[in-house]
Amino acid sequence: MRINKYLALCGLSSRRNSEIFVREGKVKINGRTVTDLSTDVKDTDIVTVNNERLLPTEEHIYIMLNKPKGYVCTTSDELGRKTVLQLLGSKYEGKRIFPIGRLDYDTEGLLLLTTDGDVANRIMHPKSEVPKTYVAKIEGEITEAELAKLRGGVILDGVKTKKCKVRLKDFTDNISRVEVVITEGRNRQVRRMFDSINREVVFLKRVAIGELKLGGLYRGTSRELNAKEIEYLKKV
Repeated sequence: MRINKYLALCGLSSRRNSEIFVREGKVKINGRTVTDLSTDVKDTDIVTVNNERLLPTEEHIYIMLNKPKGYVCTTSDELGRKTVLQLLGSKYEGKRIFPIGRLDYDTEGLLLLTTDGDVANRIMHPKSEVPKTYVAKIEGEITEAELAKLRGGVILDGVKTKKCKVRLKDFTDNISRVEVVITEGRNRQVRRMFDSINREVVFLKRVAIGELKLGGLYRGTSRELNAKEIEYLKKV
């Protein structure tokens, strides 16, 4: 088994993020540091990260969180900011839980967390094209022409975004509520898409990832996924 897959099965992180630990020389097999991503792990090998032994997790954890503003989607933050793990409570202390993907500091809504690196890798991989649904609030009345431009794709960092679904939900009190469904995961993508048409997002919330919906989960609270939801994730 390749080293990145082994680390993911141990719940260290997704396969992609586990590769960083290898490249940085934090991983040892039988006491020897490995930096080659093609390294295989045998059943008898002892694998450590930062001198702590890792073993594959037998039962994985899958959590849905309604992330509020003011939290970063990481397991620790060098700037001392609050992380989403702090919202989970003491029940999960000592578990190697990490977020699947990210929501930026000022964005709210549905965030998945897990110990299952394989599932995380599949959901985040660009080829999976898992749809993510957001509701954005924009000051002023947005036009159909502006919505059509977003649907067709806009240029971000020199690359056009994929076609997406965009529709106006309602317009009240000079605020347009717009639903956006994208299948990519670029950094701050939804906010930057609106920036490209000179519209500022004043509020942004993710309400669904694929078939998983936030529903009535209160802001800042979480719940474990049920068997049907877990089965869906594993088939993505």
